[in-house]
Amino acid sequence: MKMIYNVQDKPKFGQMIVFALQQVLAILAATIAVPAIVGNGMTASAALFGAGVGTIVYQLFTKFKSPVFLGSSFAFIGSMLAAFAGAVSAQAGFAGLILGAAFAGLVYVVIALIVKIAGVKWINKLMPAVVIGPTVALIGLSLAGAAVKDVFSYGTQDGNGSFVMSTPIWASFICAMVTLAVVILCSTYGKKMIKLIPFIIGILAGYVVAVIFTLCGIPVIDFSVFENLKIVALPEFTFLTALKGVKEIDASYIATVAVAYVPVAFVVFAEHIADHKNLSSIIEKDLLEEPGLHRTLLGDGVGSFVGAFFGGCPNTTYGESVGCVAITRNASVITITTAAIMSIIISFFGPFVAFLDSIPGCVMGGVCITLYGFIAVSGLKMIQKVDLNQNKNLFVVASILIPGIGGMAMAIGKVTLTAIACALILGILVNLMLSPKKDEVE
Repeated sequence: MKMIYNVQDKPKFGQMIVFALQQVLAILAATIAVPAIVGNGMTASAALFGAGVGTIVYQLFTKFKSPVFLGSSFAFIGSMLAAFAGAVSAQAGFAGLILGAAFAGLVYVVIALIVKIAGVKWINKLMPAVVIGPTVALIGLSLAGAAVKDVFSYGTQDGNGSFVMSTPIWASFICAMVTLAVVILCSTYGKKMIKLIPFIIGILAGYVVAVIFTLCGIPVIDFSVFENLKIVALPEFTFLTALKGVKEIDASYIATVAVAYVPVAFVVFAEHIADHKNLSSIIEKDLLEEPGLHRTLLGDGVGSFVGAFFGGCPNTTYGESVGCVAITRNASVITITTAAIMSIIISFFGPFVAFLDSIPGCVMGGVCITLYGFIAVSGLKMIQKVDLNQNKNLFVVASILIPGIGGMAMAIGKVTLTAIACALILGILVNLMLSPKKDEVE
């Protein structure tokens, strides 16, 4: 895929700001969803700040050669809930979030050191295209349900799950389809700048339709988020609350947090490789070789810890960001860095956070259909050169796609292996089992 802006290209300042905003919009919904799911006093603004700082840390470690944004990781939601559940107070729970992120980051550092010494050839043998391709496709396909759920969003709910504002299904569907259509048309037929910012135009188009519906008495946008706004407000940083709970931490709680976070870090490691293999295929540069897997791991691990230190949520490379790069063909790393800085600034600015929070789920659903779809298609492109006439290759792909799509997740004690992790592990084992088999000759 030929990039309009390559990794080291620098768009004009005005264009760069717009491109960066598009990246922020692409990662926004998922980044602020994690603290909302975990609750316990976590805030979206702090998570957004943590994601921005974590991304900058990642860029520093990767020498500004990997164009991807880091956002709140869904894989650690169970770990975060366990940190709060095992704490004697909310303050101790916040300290547990930082402690857990430190354990996860340490796992990344250890693996990075091993990769630095042993190289990456063993990884390429362990996870060739026949394994990593369907795994990347699975990442996109596994998010399909989330996109469709957003398309048919029913409005907003309160903390008890009761609907504060109910939206008719047909209105949600129309807003989503308008957004989707505008994104597709701008990306396909747009000229110059239009082609580079299809998501911004699509979201604005969907938002306008949602506003019209709301003004006509059909509630789609919840304008209550604009009430009692502060123009500038300091995010509720995790470390500020954690300092009050440090004295309540004992050895038993530390062990609980370690058990909750460390195994998940190994699972996310597999997804880290899949994301970077996918991004490498899009920009046509092997990121595992340059800047190197050890650098991307260090950047992800340390960036994840820094993100949790400020926002409570460990970070991870975002498929939405990769999809945005693929669709817009803008791999400029300065755009990603600008988006990170923008996230930090936005987290202090109340009205803008409220505006982003007011974007209806149905509008983001229309965008996510394309984002998640491109992730899936990128994975399928990886296996184009794989000979699927060979039974051994067919079995590897099948052993990944079917368990993954079927949701074959496993809970072992307090550790949950996601469907993607289970599918990848199974695919690796099947590939190793069949690797001695010679190619069939017709």
